[in-house]
Amino acid sequence: MQTLEALTRDARALACGELTAPEAEVARQMQICNGCRYCEGFCAVFPAMTRRLEFGKADIHYMANLCHNCGACLHACQYAPPHDFAINVPKAMAQVRGQTYADYAWPPALGSLYQRNGLTLSVALAFGLALFLALTMLRQGTLWSTPVAGGFYAVFPHNLMVSLFAPIFVFAVLALALGVRRFWRDVTPATSGADLTPPAAAEAAHAALRLKYLDGGHGEGCHNEDDAWTHARRRYHHLTFYGFMLCFAATSVATLYHYVLDWPAPYDLTTLPKLLGVIGGVSLAVGTAGLWRLNLRRHPDHGDAAQKPMDRGFIALLFLVSVTGLLLWLLGATAAMPLMLAVHLGAVMALFLTLPYSKFAHGVFRTAALLRFAVEKREPNRLGLGGE
Repeated sequence: MQTLEALTRDARALACGELTAPEAEVARQMQICNGCRYCEGFCAVFPAMTRRLEFGKADIHYMANLCHNCGACLHACQYAPPHDFAINVPKAMAQVRGQTYADYAWPPALGSLYQRNGLTLSVALAFGLALFLALTMLRQGTLWSTPVAGGFYAVFPHNLMVSLFAPIFVFAVLALALGVRRFWRDVTPATSGADLTPPAAAEAAHAALRLKYLDGGHGEGCHNEDDAWTHARRRYHHLTFYGFMLCFAATSVATLYHYVLDWPAPYDLTTLPKLLGVIGGVSLAVGTAGLWRLNLRRHPDHGDAAQKPMDRGFIALLFLVSVTGLLLWLLGATAAMPLMLAVHLGAVMALFLTLPYSKFAHGVFRTAALLRFAVEKREPNRLGLGGE
């Protein structure tokens, strides 16, 4: 077996090629990790690593998006800083993921928005849009008025809302879909080239929906501010994701009620759209508040510090959407309803305008990587050097 010194020399040679500095650093670290393999059972990254002796650009971006930044390998690593090898897989992988989002952005010219989409921009955009909507209501004399029949559709007609939000939603979905399609095309040849099968898709979906790889590889959770194991990140991610999906389901059901059943809003609390929205809103608010707290307390060696503004901007927008939505429901029978509607719509518009260039992308690209991992692991390992 090659010595660690030889593996390090090989990694340096890779850096002389077409790899960027973050990509070359991942290649260097993976060469060293391939000679150690202590962390082989921690997550999907290391079994994927054992199938490779060299790490090209597609391999690196594939494995970077398999990484869930749980921190388990960093706290278990004998070569972590201050060792001369300076192995910090979570940080190196996070830096490459940031490059993945920018490189595969659509349109490509907007890839730089990942570096600029921080907390200040997100909140300022939400505030600006809310202010614009509030000033429009003020001009119409509806900003602070007693509710009338029709609820918020009496303030903003349904067709006007659709004309505002439908193009934004379609663009966000299209931009994410085209970006992840390019990613899929690039990593497929590097992950056996085999087609996706139903069993592989089911396994990947199970891993993504359960956040399997946030268990630290031993089921006791991952790390946050220290070397203690905790399930907090996994639980708050679940509250956030499923809260968001319940809110999306509430909007979808309300759309069916409106167009299919000819039953426009507002809806009573006992109706399905309202129940889904309230439960989803509370779950989303609690989840994002928890993620914000964990993000502030996160160990500085975990992840890429340069991406924290983007992370916090996305968390803040999700929190604003959930809280303003709940307040809109609670204030629906008061004169404050139009103003709260403007604030809520501003937050929702800001969220979807920035969605393709925000932390939301990590869920899309990570799911694609998990799908390719589920395909690759079912193919014979030609190296036969370990792994699954």
